[in-house]
Amino acid sequence: MSEHRRKPPQPQGGGRAASRRAVSQRPGRGAGPGHGAPASPPGGPYAEHGAHGGRSDARRAAQRGAAGHGRAGGKGGRGGKGSSRFIDYPRAGKVGWERFVPSWKLVSGTFLGFFAVIFAGAGIGIASVGTPDANKAAKAQNNVFQWADGTQMVATGGTTNRQIIPIDQIPLSMRNAVIAAENESFETDKGVDPMGIARAVVNMATGGSTQGGSTITQQYVKNTYLDSEQTLKRKVTELFIAIKLGVTEEKDVVLAGYLNTAYYGRDAYGIQAAARAYFGKDAKDLNPSESAFLAAMLKGPNLYNPDGGIGPAATPEANEKRARLRWAWVLDREVAVGRMAQSERDKYREFPARVDSEQARGMSGQTGYLVEVAKQYVMKTTGITAEKMALGGYTITTTFEKPRVDALVKAVEDTRKDFLDEKKRPQYDTFVQVGAASVDVKTGAIVALYGGPGWDHKYFANNANTSGVPVGSTWKPYVLAAAMQYGTQNSKGSGISVDSKYNANDLTVINNREGKPLLANDGTPFRQKNESEYPYGYVTLNEAMEKSINVPFAQLVFDVGHSKVREVAKSTGILEESMDKNNNASFALGTSTPSAIRMADSYATFAASGTHREPFSVKKVVKDGKVVPGFEPPKESRAMDDSIADNITKVLRNVVENGTGTKAKKLGRPAAGKTGTTDQNKSAWFVGYTPELSTSVTLFRNDPTSKNKELMSMNHVGGVDSIHGGDIPAAIWTEYMREALKGTPVKDFPEAEDTGVIADAAGAPQPTPSAVPSPSVSASPSPSTSPSVSPSPSGNGKPSCKPRHWNLNCDPTVTGGQNEGADGGTTTGGFPDGGTSTMPSPTTPRPGRPGGSTSWGSIMGASG
Repeated sequence: MSEHRRKPPQPQGGGRAASRRAVSQRPGRGAGPGHGAPASPPGGPYAEHGAHGGRSDARRAAQRGAAGHGRAGGKGGRGGKGSSRFIDYPRAGKVGWERFVPSWKLVSGTFLGFFAVIFAGAGIGIASVGTPDANKAAKAQNNVFQWADGTQMVATGGTTNRQIIPIDQIPLSMRNAVIAAENESFETDKGVDPMGIARAVVNMATGGSTQGGSTITQQYVKNTYLDSEQTLKRKVTELFIAIKLGVTEEKDVVLAGYLNTAYYGRDAYGIQAAARAYFGKDAKDLNPSESAFLAAMLKGPNLYNPDGGIGPAATPEANEKRARLRWAWVLDREVAVGRMAQSERDKYREFPARVDSEQARGMSGQTGYLVEVAKQYVMKTTGITAEKMALGGYTITTTFEKPRVDALVKAVEDTRKDFLDEKKRPQYDTFVQVGAASVDVKTGAIVALYGGPGWDHKYFANNANTSGVPVGSTWKPYVLAAAMQYGTQNSKGSGISVDSKYNANDLTVINNREGKPLLANDGTPFRQKNESEYPYGYVTLNEAMEKSINVPFAQLVFDVGHSKVREVAKSTGILEESMDKNNNASFALGTSTPSAIRMADSYATFAASGTHREPFSVKKVVKDGKVVPGFEPPKESRAMDDSIADNITKVLRNVVENGTGTKAKKLGRPAAGKTGTTDQNKSAWFVGYTPELSTSVTLFRNDPTSKNKELMSMNHVGGVDSIHGGDIPAAIWTEYMREALKGTPVKDFPEAEDTGVIADAAGAPQPTPSAVPSPSVSASPSPSTSPSVSPSPSGNGKPSCKPRHWNLNCDPTVTGGQNEGADGGTTTGGFPDGGTSTMPSPTTPRPGRPGGSTSWGSIMGASG
């Protein structure tokens, strides 16, 4: 056997441990042949110690040995044979921290390899993708809207399907406008914006919102994927296609593809459809002003189409303002980048006139409003864009019930016919608008609404969903509910009873939470105005609600705190953005502007004993044969204790039975409701409910063609000195509810149990104690000394309706409606709450019913 294959002799008595020690004694740095002898024999006194430290000593010795061999030869003693590893890291020829510093060869090699992989991947990606074809791009389909029973309401969209036209039929003015506004360097760039791509990729990779391509080429690619989710994978695919287009396709082809696939609003995809939809002409006939308008639409038609769009920020007024500014900017931009002469620009100073929407002509009556409300709900629930919705393909089953919608339309039209005569009283009876909504108490489903005369009458604002009409005294129940829930400064933390008394005399001074008088604009104490000058004296809050007297509620809102009233209103479904931000006396009298839909839904919370359900208008959506998730009825939440809600219902039943809403008694079944009228008769409301349905009706007057669409006074409308919520709105409500509930069994409201403590306002007369008080006698004060007769209407004894008008609801023997609580004394500025009331004492709910103030903390966060 050769020498180098001979097995080395094993040391005596050493075994494996001795073998390891032998390894640890290999020659070190520059060691000679005789330098490796151990300091003591293995069996010496340190043998046991050596055994314990052998492994670590061996590793250190091996490292030193390797370093020594590496430095023994080569240039300068540093070269050696080095490492035989393909990647020398950690570096074998270094010690300590230097071993972990990569060499320049390793760094440069790594970068070269990385970029090689990237470029190879990009090359493969670019080679594997195809270029988009405008003729094969996604095309608009119909959206089918159904009634609640599944029968078809309307099929909309698809009529302005994309029509591809060549570049020579797209006017130069349109090409110039789009390039100037969207991508100035379009004719010279390579189709991509590296910085824009980096921002989009980083944003999506970190969970941010998706971002579209910033060049025309990228946007053209993006348009072909509107039917796909905008993910990082999709963005990378779009990038490869854009790069390929930038190096392989003519610019005219890309520009024509973009303009033929872009969405312009009005369900129009492509420049030809857009030219027809907005201007009733072919694209080739567009002038520079019209081209600039359509270029402005590419910024986002939902926010720039003057017709309006989806969402609170997309009103027709706001959209037209944005569109005008963008249109002018596009024209100026063309001049700035040399695509239009200033002399040409000066010819176009008037915003271009547009033709009526073909879509509007196809959806007459209430259909346009119903479809728009349903579309908004679908988009809000799913998060899809207006552009994707316009592509169509959805079957949407709404909550709207055709018989009830028809009944509401008939009630409005019949009442308008009875009261209004635009030919006889054009200065008063023109521009009177009606909005209404009806909600199922048990589910929150919107079963009917009235938005206006119809899109086919060029009335596009939805009066049922408007948010600019003050609700007047229909706001007072929230003030009372807050006082019953939180108490006042006089109730020592307990909720108050509706039998608590407040001063109701006209022009009473209102005090803030510190007990100091509010100050009017002239610095004198502010005095709240009632509609009637009748001297009521101190009345219970129940009576104040019945007669809709302003003064008690103007004081009560300070006693309970404005913030608490807002919390209660929000918990019942009123949107916070629709609430008046001022903490003044007028806040209690209805200066907030919720929509008719929200008011109907909010009052349904009282009808449902304090359980709130968000309003919804769609119950099923199907796309490509698959049910889209997320359209189950919204979950219910507890807004207030059932005893509070039921007591509010009891008070509002009294309004219908004995107060300003007596005309609603004609319904012939248990009903509760509240009338509302605002200052100068600019709006009138009736919001009422039965155990099954909650319905709100608003009446106001404005010119829909005016620039600001400001509310106008309704004094003398219908030949009546002043219109109140108990008049026309109550008439519409009653006729509709009678038909909508036909065949429904009569059901009563839950009995309201007594709740709260009596906490009279300062100055209220105190009851005289009995000589021998009985333990069973309630501590309520003696009856009010004020007369119980109803006040004369506006002090002149004139009946509130004319017999010739009220064939449905008029009762000349009743004077209800004359004191609707119109806001007759508006304050300016905001008065602070001055502190918050304490929570009411926990109460025990009735057996078998939900609620109770003990759970209030967990449900006050319910969003509106």
